[in-house]
Amino acid sequence: MIPGSEGFVSRPVDPETLRRSLPSKLRVHSVTQAQIDALDPLTYEVVRHRLWSVTEEMGETLKRMSGSPIVTDANDFDFTINDEMGQQVQVGLYNTMLVGAIDLALSWTLQNRADNPGIEEGDMFLCNDPWVGGGLHQSDVLVFQPIFHEGQLFAWTSAICHEPDLGGSAIGSHPIGNGDVFAESLPTPPVKVVRGGELQRDVLDLWIRRSRVPMIIGLDLRAKVGANNIGRKRLASVIEQYGPDVVKAVMKRMMNDAEHRLREKLRMAPDGSWTATGYQDQAYEGDRASHRVQLTMTKKDDHLTFDFTGTDAQVGVINCTYGGCRGGIMLAFLPMLAGDIPWSAGGLMRCFDIIAPEGTMANATFPAGVSRAPLGTGWTIGNIVSQCLAQMLDRSVELRKNVQASCCGTYNFACVAGVDERHEQPTPFINVVMESVAGGYGARTRADGISTGGLFCIPMGRVPDAEITELLYPLLLLWRREECDTGGPGRQRGGTSCAVAITPHGTSLPAHVALASSGKATAQNAGLAGGYPGSLGYDVIVHGAGIGESLGAGRIPSSLADLPGSAEITQCFAESVLEPGDLLYLNCQGGGGYGDPLKREPAAVADDVTDGLVSELAARSIYGVVLADGVADLAATETLRDRIAVQRRDDARPAEALAGLDRSIDGHLIDDNLLLRTSGEGTVVACRHCGQQLGDDANRLHLARIVGDTRDAGPGVRAPADTFVDEPVYLHQYLCPGCGTAVHTAIAPAEANPAVAGFALAL
Repeated sequence: MIPGSEGFVSRPVDPETLRRSLPSKLRVHSVTQAQIDALDPLTYEVVRHRLWSVTEEMGETLKRMSGSPIVTDANDFDFTINDEMGQQVQVGLYNTMLVGAIDLALSWTLQNRADNPGIEEGDMFLCNDPWVGGGLHQSDVLVFQPIFHEGQLFAWTSAICHEPDLGGSAIGSHPIGNGDVFAESLPTPPVKVVRGGELQRDVLDLWIRRSRVPMIIGLDLRAKVGANNIGRKRLASVIEQYGPDVVKAVMKRMMNDAEHRLREKLRMAPDGSWTATGYQDQAYEGDRASHRVQLTMTKKDDHLTFDFTGTDAQVGVINCTYGGCRGGIMLAFLPMLAGDIPWSAGGLMRCFDIIAPEGTMANATFPAGVSRAPLGTGWTIGNIVSQCLAQMLDRSVELRKNVQASCCGTYNFACVAGVDERHEQPTPFINVVMESVAGGYGARTRADGISTGGLFCIPMGRVPDAEITELLYPLLLLWRREECDTGGPGRQRGGTSCAVAITPHGTSLPAHVALASSGKATAQNAGLAGGYPGSLGYDVIVHGAGIGESLGAGRIPSSLADLPGSAEITQCFAESVLEPGDLLYLNCQGGGGYGDPLKREPAAVADDVTDGLVSELAARSIYGVVLADGVADLAATETLRDRIAVQRRDDARPAEALAGLDRSIDGHLIDDNLLLRTSGEGTVVACRHCGQQLGDDANRLHLARIVGDTRDAGPGVRAPADTFVDEPVYLHQYLCPGCGTAVHTAIAPAEANPAVAGFALAL
């Protein structure tokens, strides 16, 4: 860390410790525990829902005022009501990764702005410094305000959204070289942008001057100011009707109730530790290595600890700050553990601790490159947190319904920039392609993943209307569809993902394309219980595709195979040029599967083939289903599946034999394939299908292992791993040596040991 930058690091602070540190001139409103306990249930529910309606109106205001499709169409934003100490009382159902960092910016402001320039009625602050908090990278811009009642600091509101460009060395503020934060958009610690209710023109000018699209940035800033104004007015109305002490007591109880309900749920789950490993294939343009993110999750009684010890050192532009790490955790934590609990995040986050060594990808120190934090390490953190949570929840009969495989890996970021010549005055444009919002959801224990269901971190996410995109930008969408074989195979199939093909239309000049992704060599979207990962990322630029000629002849291309020219398979980090007539193809990633695909109902596979979600090739080679006139031939399918299981055992490295084999299949389920069985020699792990004992006294699994080419995972892997990285990457499959059932399947570097990582058992 550069000396002098230490003061711009934010960490969670105990509210009472923070309260005692505030200057006496900043009077703060508070209530006692007795006042919280005295709330009657009816008043509590009415006021709680009033606060919810306040945040919803803030979000609608932001959407109506913003001119950016990132906000108006894709819903990549969020908003909060916070108590006087910055704890999040109510958050929106939009980009939940942002929830992990907003409160950090507010507590930092209380610590560092209360004396100078002061925190006063009518103020608002702007922040995009990832080390301070608010967002995961500089493109997440937070505007927040203190709310006073009778001279006392009563609460805060905030509004945040992703901005299309805030300067830096690259269009879209996403440089992809091996640089540091100084090549990216300037991190701005909290600065007073509204004073006494008036937007400060000098700060506004300074802010929009950095951007290549200043009109959008200025409008988004005003939209966030407007959303906060609505929040202040509506909250004041609630306070006037019910009184400040009642409203504050409700706010505190909302957080306490969320904490209590989550702790009760955690007590239902088994104690133990689970580990998972994720990889970022490439950290910057020209990089051909993979980079490890390691997690050990420990659950004891009603508390979780997320320990990222073992994560690789910070590198390239994919790193997270502490707030980014916390945001990645919330990506999986909220939907998997708190889907049935009101999202009072200030209470929910009391239920876990984070251990993230400084200087690593999970807690980078200044001035590391962090522009790719949410789509890089942050998303990987969410994926491996979901894997650990799923393994814990799968052990509980009551909580298995919350198990879900990883969703859509990450976001395939693409930014297209050029000159719009459709009007009398040519103007520059920047379009962040938002079709990756339509990724596939992960499979559940009793249901397939939702195809093009969206992003795990944006429950209310949407894909922009194709006609709006074509109206705003000189671009033509040739096709946008669910792509076959992108959902991870399993007993329950992962959701299939979206693919989009775009060509310039309305400009004679070449456009600049910047791409930043991961999951093209290694899988980000892991399956569970033997389920396969979803499809890997696959992006192509076809130069000389002759789109204009095809359209002129009355033909609309519908696949890459229809096009002439040269196809450039793009790296995770790449820059290129899109000439008129060229085509940009993006295929975002599908959801992971659950369970061995050989256990899937043959009729469901046949339906998937009919619906165009699974190819006949995958039906036969991965699911072992034989089709005749679109209908599963059950006898032929059984024969083929037996042959595949035998072939698996023949190809596998045999497991070390365990003594005292008991073929009983009675016991307590761990997941789709494993059960805990109590015998005369104690508790052991066995296969639920054939009774083969798999676990020993040291809680290690003895499994047969296949290491194969990544394309053995099926047609969803469309390019060999060595297209992207130099180190070997394989399909790792771990099997029951008795019946050949897939227990764990992963696409990972040769160093990986997914079976150990995936099955650190807690007996």
